[in-house]
Amino acid sequence: MTTVDRWSGRDVRALREAKRMSLRQFAKHLGISDRMVSKWEAGGDSIHPRPVNQAALDTSLAQSAPEEHARFQRIRSCTVTPAPRADYADQTRAKDDNHVRHPGDGKLMTLVDGGVFLSGPNDKPAWLPAFYIDVYPTTNADYGRFVAATGHRPPMHWTDGRCPDDLLDHPVVFVTWRDATAYAAWANKSLSSSQQWEKTARGRLGSTYPWGNAATPAKCNVRENGLGSTTPVDRYHSGTSPYGVYDMCGNIWEWCSTETDPGRYELKGSAFTSSFDRATPSAFNDASADMFDDDTGFRCATPAEDLGKLLRR
Repeated sequence: MTTVDRWSGRDVRALREAKRMSLRQFAKHLGISDRMVSKWEAGGDSIHPRPVNQAALDTSLAQSAPEEHARFQRIRSCTVTPAPRADYADQTRAKDDNHVRHPGDGKLMTLVDGGVFLSGPNDKPAWLPAFYIDVYPTTNADYGRFVAATGHRPPMHWTDGRCPDDLLDHPVVFVTWRDATAYAAWANKSLSSSQQWEKTARGRLGSTYPWGNAATPAKCNVRENGLGSTTPVDRYHSGTSPYGVYDMCGNIWEWCSTETDPGRYELKGSAFTSSFDRATPSAFNDASADMFDDDTGFRCATPAEDLGKLLRR
């Protein structure tokens, strides 16, 4: 199967032509603006889409029909000189044996090993089998591809059903638990359980915060920092968890699959609207499945065994 190390504007045009889509159709397919696609194509070999859009292109190519792959390869071979492998901060491919790109939605996932970890405010030992979890929360760009593929209702703050370009790499918000679960089903994943989420955030040794035990609000997007809105999902490099996962404190509350009462589900992580003292990963919060707000989104997970079977198909 054809793959692309690093997409250029010329590669983008080759894929669009291989799929026999108009510029507007292709932009909708990717969940971005047609103006952005035009910019890429005009830039040719000299322009490279941002990592979040590289992931969208990877997914589109992976899900293309065999005849579309053949056309893409033929168009590229006629018009494209392959670019050398770039030495850049690559957030669009697997970085080592513990990372994999999920074939369902193209998102980068990391392996969280099976075993005992310390859970909850009382650090009670708990055991979980190995699983993979998204390195980043689900972004507006990710959700846009889901909306385009399924016709699902877009978030209320999108303009004419499309996310503004400057928010594509921000986490999607204004989604209910049911919206998040629908995305997960489309991607052949599930929402993480609250225990999976907490182990990812705290590690096996149960640190207080993803980065350790020091209370450091500057390492995450919480109310004390005064930003007043979501931030790109890859912004807080120094705040990543022991597994290299971003935004486990702050930015947005994240829906989990764990039901607390009928129709209510756990939320983890805190948000830009909340004070830092609510950001400890062991803290409890929940909400009605129908709740949606400007500070609530999600990320997905999947058992390691299930993903292994999917990749071997």
